Amino acid sequence: MALLSLRAYAKHRGVSLAAVQKAIKSGRIATTADGSIDSDRADADWSAKTRPGQKRRAPAPAIVAPVVPYVEPPRSDPGGAGGLDYFRARAIRESYLARLAKIEFEEKSAKLVSRDEVQIAAFTKARTVRDSLLNIPDRLAATLAAEADADNVHQMLTVEIRKALDELAGADRD
Repeated sequence: MALLSLRAYAKHRGVSLAAVQKAIKSGRIATTADGSIDSDRADADWSAKTRPGQKRRAPAPAIVAPVVPYVEPPRSDPGGAGGLDYFRARAIRESYLARLAKIEFEEKSAKLVSRDEVQIAAFTKARTVRDSLLNIPDRLAATLAAEADADNVHQMLTVEIRKALDELAGADRD
């Protein structure tokens, strides 16, 4: 008759302390007045009062995995050699695709015109105005030379300049 503590008896039986406490609480094994356990009597009670399916199998040998310290993964650095992580790169890609889709929509709905088309139209318009204004002296030189009155000269020049500007304005209306 060896008297053991609850922990010592759990170790003796190869079970957990909680299993021994549960067996005491359910009445499968008894303790002495001082709270210790008679191991011989408790073993006999345990075997007799425990269902065969409830018996604990021998514990499997513990597999101890090596402790690997946690290493924080490197953070994405947009300027670094690592580049962007996948999700950030995909978000940027989607943003640019949305911008391209918007530009394409505006072109097709005639809200947006090509930069080259605008440059060509502006160049053509400026060339027309320049040519019209440079043609005034050629057209009026002889008439102005014969004119002695400054008011008539002023009025003729004003009329010709206005015609050139009206041509420019009329071309906008087309």
